[in-house]
Amino acid sequence: MTVNALRPDSTRLPRRLALLLPAALAACSGPASAQRGLPDFADLAERVLPAVVSIQVTSREQPPATELRGTPLDRGRRGQLVQGAGSGFIIEPSGIIVTNGHVVGNATRVTVTTQDGTEYPARVVGVDELTDIALLKITPRGPLSAVSLGVSANVRVGQWVMAAGNPFGLGGSVTSGIISARGRDIGAGPFDDFIQTDAPINPGNSGGPLFNMAGEVIGINTAIYSPSGASAGIGFAVPSDLARPVVEALIKDGRVDRGWLGVSVADAEEQGRRQRGALIMGVERGSPAARAGLRQGDLVTALNGQPIATSRALVRGVAGLPPGETVRLTLTRGGRQQDIAVQIGRRPNDNQG
Repeated sequence: MTVNALRPDSTRLPRRLALLLPAALAACSGPASAQRGLPDFADLAERVLPAVVSIQVTSREQPPATELRGTPLDRGRRGQLVQGAGSGFIIEPSGIIVTNGHVVGNATRVTVTTQDGTEYPARVVGVDELTDIALLKITPRGPLSAVSLGVSANVRVGQWVMAAGNPFGLGGSVTSGIISARGRDIGAGPFDDFIQTDAPINPGNSGGPLFNMAGEVIGINTAIYSPSGASAGIGFAVPSDLARPVVEALIKDGRVDRGWLGVSVADAEEQGRRQRGALIMGVERGSPAARAGLRQGDLVTALNGQPIATSRALVRGVAGLPPGETVRLTLTRGGRQQDIAVQIGRRPNDNQG
């Protein structure tokens, strides 16, 4: 399966666009309300679009690695400036905007354009790489239209949704569809819990909102399944319930502090069958795990009494804990079960668990 993050889009449409055949036009004629069973999204779009923004990004590509790196001849080499586009939505009238981390991750300049065409320079408040969520701040002349995060736990497969954003750099656009699935793990990271939708989303939609029919944001459009690079009717959104604490932390502190053990882990197998638990494959020197006495080969089966079924569950459970908290790990070592107390550390960006 090919899963593509919705990278900031720099594609320009061709001068000529193919027109739909007259037969197709005839089949789609008439107001949406006249089509049995299909909702009319016009009122919803009119209400929420003022809070949806387009994001233009200038970033610098890293120059390719060469044998000259680190030598005097390597000095002064700079990557090429590239431009991209993404989407976002205003979460507070004062100018707080939510988008994807991969939209602004390496940005040297970010410009936000609101629905009325006003452009604002934007500051990156913070980025959480594990959930691919970023927060921007602009300084508007007055209060802006804003939308709120809904409760994604309440969404059901088959419910109507509307995606909004800046596909292919076109500016404010909406598409509609349904919730196709929940809880999708696409291998993006330990916090994978994506909402899947068939509402068409494309490059440039990154960071845009996925609305329920009440006008609440229940997801942040992040990735698509696409053999061609364009919408194939399978898109993925970060659920609002996962995004909410991240957004709150970024507003408060500009960062998300996550727990860390300092171990590499894998799913355990015994005689070709998967065991429940997370197998410790390595322990980083000087890490919280090392100080607590964890060893390679330990099988962690519970965290604070809650069963751990997979290595991903352990990484996700630890990452969700505040640094400094002492937890109880239940593990099997040499065929015997025991509990070990571990004081959780602060997670570096490049570590697993």
